[in-house]
Parts: sequence; structure tokens; C-alpha cells
Amino acid sequence: MISVTILGAGNVGTHLFKAFKKSNQVSVKQWFNRNLDAISTYSNEVDIMDDLTSLVEADIYIITVSDEAVAKISSELPFENRLVVHTAGSVNIHDLDKKNKRGVFYPLQSISKNAVLDFAKVPIGIETIDKKDYHILKELALAIGSPVKKINGDQRKVLHLAAVFVNNFTNQMYRIAHEITESQAAEFDLLKPLILETANKVQDMSPYMAQTGPAKRGNLKTIKKHLALLEKEQHKDIYKLITKSIQDTHGTSTPLSNRK
Repeated sequence: MISVTILGAGNVGTHLFKAFKKSNQVSVKQWFNRNLDAISTYSNEVDIMDDLTSLVEADIYIITVSDEAVAKISSELPFENRLVVHTAGSVNIHDLDKKNKRGVFYPLQSISKNAVLDFAKVPIGIETIDKKDYHILKELALAIGSPVKKINGDQRKVLHLAAVFVNNFTNQMYRIAHEITESQAAEFDLLKPLILETANKVQDMSPYMAQTGPAKRGNLKTIKKHLALLEKEQHKDIYKLITKSIQDTHGTSTPLSNRK
């Protein structure tokens, strides 16, 4: 049985707590948060607290606070030589206070607090200073059914960056598409099968091979029609930028910089 203490009650901390509680291989010793109201509903399931000096011994302490707060809370921990990890994609492992053993337990997934999350579909990237600590973190990931990958700090940084492109930026594209359809009372829901098909295609082929559309074909006539339909200048700029990127990738470049 692996004992863990969670430090922080954001989206990641909340979902990890729920996953750990379901596992018969993990015991959640304590859950710390500076605002107890955020975790008060779990008081019958775990020892909750807002005082770091009250922390008891556990195998792993998992920091799930904001990126900016990781180093601070790490430095405030009132013990030494215990395994402390964070879950952030862009925080250096060396930002953790060196008085403790250090690691990263990085769930590579978009996590919203109220959404259902299946950790069997959440790969966990693990990084440690001491190779010996890798094994217990791997056991912890496997205990909640997650695929495990050993990654270094540079790999984690670029994965986090790439995740912004495939998740956050893509979702913003959905938002723009929603605005565009609403402008003519068209149904955004009609695009949902296309969204799923696009995501499914890259499971079996490279994004390069999966690309379709007027930019790849060099269809300037259609591109000009699309630009004329867009009402917002910002949307025109985004359309032209992404179109240029696709054209450069596939060798179908057509000047668009001065077109509206």
C-alpha cells in the first residue's frame, strides 16, 4: 500500500484524490489546502488540513498547486528527505526544495474539476532526481490504471507546449467556429462528427498525412470566399496565419498577407 498526501485542491488534486480513493493500492493520508472550504466536502473521507506543520509521514507528497506556488510550498514543508513531487508540465524539477527527494508526476491530459476522468486514458510522465524514486511513482501511476512514461525535463516542457497546441488552441478554434455558425443561425452540433473524425484520424496516421482542405490544395478561390465571410478582423488574421502555415508545410503557398 502506497501512502500519499495531496497538497492543493485544484483540478489535478481533486481528480487524483478521487482516483486514489478508488484504488486498493493507495492510501490517502492527508489533504492540505490553504482554504479548507475548498475540500470541506471530503472531510468524512480524508484528514483535511490547512496547517503544513500538521503533516504526518507518507511515502509521497504530491504538490498540485498553481505553477507559481510550487517552489514556495515546497520550501515551506517542515521535513526533510521525503519524496515530494509536483504535477506541473512547465515547472522544473529543481524548483522543488532540495531538502527533500524530488520528482514529477505529470498527468498529460486536460483536466476540468467537474468532468469525469478515466485515468486509464491519462498517461503519466515521471521524472525523478534519484533513479530509485522512479519505481514507487511508477507503482502509484499503475495503481490508478494510468499508462506510464519516463520522461526528462526537456521532454516534459515540449510535451506541455505541444499540449497547448492540440488542446487549448484547438478548443479556441472550436469557439471561433461556434461564433461563425451562430452568425447565420447554423447548428454547431453538425460539426461534432467532423471534430471526432479529425481526432480519430491522427490515431492511425500522421497529422501531415491527415491534412485536407483548401489551404493544402492551394484553392485560392475558396480561401478568398472564406475570408470575405469572416466578420471579425481577428478571425481573418487567424485564418490567414493558419492557412499560410498549412501552405508552407505542403508546398502550396499563395500570398495572403494583404488580403481581407
